[in-house]
Amino acid sequence: MRKVTSLVLALSTLCCLSAAAAAPRSFPVPDTVSPEMQAIIAAPNTYWDTPLNSAEDWFNFKDWIHAAQRQGSQAALDHYGITLTEDKIGGVPVYWMEPEEVGAGKEDKVLLFIHGGGYVLGQGLSILYEGAEMAGESGYRVLAVDYRLAPEFPYPAATDDALAVYKELLKTVKSENIAVFGSSTGGAMTLILAMQARDQGLPLPASLAALTPWTDVAKVGDTYYTNEYVDNSIVSWDGWLQAAVEVYCGKEDLKNPYISPVYGSVEGLPPTLLVSGTRDLFLSNTVRMHEKYLKAGVKSELIVYEGQSHVQYYAAWNVPETVFHFRNLTRFFDEHFGLKVPEQG
Repeated sequence: MRKVTSLVLALSTLCCLSAAAAAPRSFPVPDTVSPEMQAIIAAPNTYWDTPLNSAEDWFNFKDWIHAAQRQGSQAALDHYGITLTEDKIGGVPVYWMEPEEVGAGKEDKVLLFIHGGGYVLGQGLSILYEGAEMAGESGYRVLAVDYRLAPEFPYPAATDDALAVYKELLKTVKSENIAVFGSSTGGAMTLILAMQARDQGLPLPASLAALTPWTDVAKVGDTYYTNEYVDNSIVSWDGWLQAAVEVYCGKEDLKNPYISPVYGSVEGLPPTLLVSGTRDLFLSNTVRMHEKYLKAGVKSELIVYEGQSHVQYYAAWNVPETVFHFRNLTRFFDEHFGLKVPEQG
């Protein structure tokens, strides 16, 4: 088993896979971001194209990644003093993360967190890093969904699990007191959950944060090409991402909105925050989704961070850009929960 040697990798989770890389294209690290973010942008990646040709390959790959992610998650939980409670909701394993101090007016609010990982990565403690940062920085209770993964559980297992948790949560928490967020695959699943809830006539959450969402799982969209090998986090669709699509989707239509939500209707969805970065392979996934919101007249916001590759806004908690990111998320959720919005500093 290969050893994880990168601190950034240990602190990053899910799709934020930072190690070292042979990229045929490179650009200067921008001096328009903090020194801490410059170090993350400069880190290369070597295993985006890890061969995954057998069940053994998949299990070894997942075990290796999950070991690094568990380290990062535990470090974040300890750093923020998060109280962690395991539970099952709707038959699905979940984790409650409660900050040391729940914010005023937030006692009855829940942020439902759906992790990323290409529908193949993330289990147990390894899913918690981003959610722990959110709880620690925002003062909200965060509920993380430990949904089933491919190859063992292909479509629609993941989205079924997330929806089952949401349905059960509605029995004890009012929909207007729930917001949903996630990055990458979790960002797509955030949108899919809202579409499913709307289509089934369920009460909708107060707001959504779909962060660099994987809204088109096929290699469709400009930045799958223009940011290929520029993004130093996931690098290219032509690696483990393509393999993940194959094992999760099988023969399903990749334009199914419950797989690629950019092909679905956004009519009636809650206010949504969309986030990406200028080097993000999924930038087109994000801006195409934002365009759908604009055309439909549904309230949305878009922020594209300078210089960042995929999900680098949460790569380490001591980075100024990370602090801003979670403050901005908190501001967005506060606003749509009807709470007093803190001043941005």
